[in-house]
Parts: sequence; C-alpha cells; structure tokens
Amino acid sequence: MTGKIYIIGLGPGPAGWLTPEASAALEKVTDLIGYFTYVDRIPPRDGLTIHGSDNRVELDRSRHALQLACEGKIVGVVSGGDPGVFAMAAAVLEALEHGPQEWRALDIEVLPGISAMQAAAARLGAPLGGDFCAISLSDNLKPWSLIERRLQAASDGDFVLALYNPASKARPKQIFDAFALLRKLRPAQTPVAFARAVGRPDERIVLTTLGEADPGVADMSTLVMIGATTTHLIERPEGRPFVLTPRSYEANR
Repeated sequence: MTGKIYIIGLGPGPAGWLTPEASAALEKVTDLIGYFTYVDRIPPRDGLTIHGSDNRVELDRSRHALQLACEGKIVGVVSGGDPGVFAMAAAVLEALEHGPQEWRALDIEVLPGISAMQAAAARLGAPLGGDFCAISLSDNLKPWSLIERRLQAASDGDFVLALYNPASKARPKQIFDAFALLRKLRPAQTPVAFARAVGRPDERIVLTTLGEADPGVADMSTLVMIGATTTHLIERPEGRPFVLTPRSYEANR
C-alpha cells in the first residue's frame, strides 16, 4: 500500500513544544484528522485537506484515517499532548485490530509529544521525581468502580497521582468523588496542584493541599497532580514554591 498514517502528538499548545519530527510530518501529510480544537492549531496550506470532528468520535476518526491511507493518502491523526497517553494512538490501533485485514499492511507511525503531565510537572518543579501513575477519571469507557479501585491501589502504593480528564460538563461529579476517596487515604497536608492549560495564554496553576483543595476548579483542560507522602514544597523568596518528590523514598519522610 502507498498510503501512510502519522499519529502525531502536538504537545499542550505552544509551538515551541512541538517536536521537529512532528513538524516535519505535518508538512508531509495530505489529510489531517482530529478533534476541532487540535486541527485548528495547524495552519492551512495548499495540498492539505483538514477533517475536523467533534469530541468522543475517536473510532470514527480512526476508521476514516485508515480508509484514506488505503486510498494512498498521507494522513496525519493529531492529538494534544502525547498521542499514546489517553489519546489517538490507542483509538487508531483499536480500529485497526477490528477492521479489514488489509489495514494491517498500512505504514503507521506514532510520533510522541510532550504530555500534559510532563508540562505540568515542568511548571511545578519536580513532582514526578519518584514513582508516579496516571489515571483518567473519565468513566465513559470504563466503570467508576474500576477507577475507585485504581485510586485506592495507587494510594496504597504511595504513588504520585496525575489525574487526566478530571471533569467535564457531562461529568461534573467524579472529581469530587475522587477527592472524597483520596482524603480518606492520604494526609490532609499532601500537596495538590491544578495545572490548567499549561503553556497557553489562559494557563493557571493552583497549588494547595488535599485537605484545602477545591475540586471544582478542575475542567477538561486541567491536569490534577496529587503528591505522595514524600512530596513537599521548597519555599522561595519570590514566586511559587517548587514541588519536589525526591528520588530517594526515605528522603524527607
């Protein structure tokens, strides 16, 4: 087959956080597929057809990309952040797995991007210096009972938590339920950060504690970071404190 699919991570937003590899691929593609918010970040050019779509149609987008590639198109499927983290790489491969056998012969390449978790961590200092895990609070594709089990297990393991998809207009309650559970499992003084739209003009960082946090500040543009028992703040003469999770588990315990 002559077509190709690039699954491209655009990073959190700033052009400076787009990798050279991703930029080069975007110059090659004939067709660009993605959520409206993401494809709108790519300037139009001659020879490029943009196929924007609404949220929650990831498999439809993926099947469209695979079909276009079968027709010989060079297709870019874009995600914000990294495409392999709760994003389009999994959707494309799920569609591939359950689609026509001919799709498996396509040339498909996943290009990494800076994840929301990495961008938030860079703003905060070093909250991911020790072991951590990422959990999506969306229960669109898995039951809430499973999310609760994973929050419990991560707390039992004393991981730093990076919570993706914390709240939306359709799911305003889950973030409150998650905090209610975590407040039973972790000390009230545990550092918590709400990192919204990192790298974009409307960026907002709220640094607080588990006991004092207002989960209502989170939306779908927010990455929520909850520290481990070793996570602590380093105060500074000016500006926001650094957040540090030491590499050594016994440090500052």
